[in-house]
Amino acid sequence: MVVCSKSDISLNVAGPDSVAIKTEVRCAVRFPIALPAVLDVGGRKVAALTRNISASGVLFAADCPFLPGAEIRYSIRMPGQELGAPGDILVHCTGRLVRCTMSGSQFFSAFTIDEYRFAHQETARLASQ
Repeated sequence: MVVCSKSDISLNVAGPDSVAIKTEVRCAVRFPIALPAVLDVGGRKVAALTRNISASGVLFAADCPFLPGAEIRYSIRMPGQELGAPGDILVHCTGRLVRCTMSGSQFFSAFTIDEYRFAHQETARLASQ
């Protein structure tokens, strides 16, 4: 039985020449999807763009860094046509920062998805207008 946590797991695998090779193991498949989001981190609102999403977390690109362990609230509007739904699906999430790196002028912040809930259809419809 394999038990995975919500964080990334790193394994050191010895190769044929006894050289350690770092292999990354993920607990969930990541889907490369770019969706706009407004993050609420400690009461501060920040515009961001998703880079990938999995069942256990989201990677956001933003113009500012976040502190490790920071709690976050955000909503993502999932495109209904991609999910086979009649309309877009609004998902409200909470999580915490597990890592933040910089590439070029953008910060890439990985947050867990600790809780999520789907907005009521009427709420999702009104929010899209």
